[in-house]
Amino acid sequence: MCKNQGLVGCNIKNMFGLSAEKLLILALLAVLILGPERLPYYAKQLGEWARKAKRMVDNAQVQMKSELGDGFEDLDWKKLDPRQYDPRRIVRDALKDEIKRPNAAESLNRAKPPQKPLELGETPPVDMEAT
Repeated sequence: MCKNQGLVGCNIKNMFGLSAEKLLILALLAVLILGPERLPYYAKQLGEWARKAKRMVDNAQVQMKSELGDGFEDLDWKKLDPRQYDPRRIVRDALKDEIKRPNAAESLNRAKPPQKPLELGETPPVDMEAT
């Protein structure tokens, strides 16, 4: 995977962190090590592996589209890339925007609102469930 560019912008120049010259040298070494007798067999195997990998990717895409349903064709996958998130920024923003909520002790120890005294002859309120 390319480091500085997204998957779409990846090219052979910096694939796997290797330059084109290094890839050419590796190919030349493979030709020299394998020799002309075994090279066609291994090239055929490499082609088959590439086709299998492409088939697996295509099947995964078809399965994903069928499971997600309609409306996901224009989904921007770059927004879902976890590399774009900075955990320090997320925590900093969460702490900065934190709303001050009283905890249980603060709410229990809060002063009660003053009650008005009962009028002469007024019956006190009774909680039938409490008695």
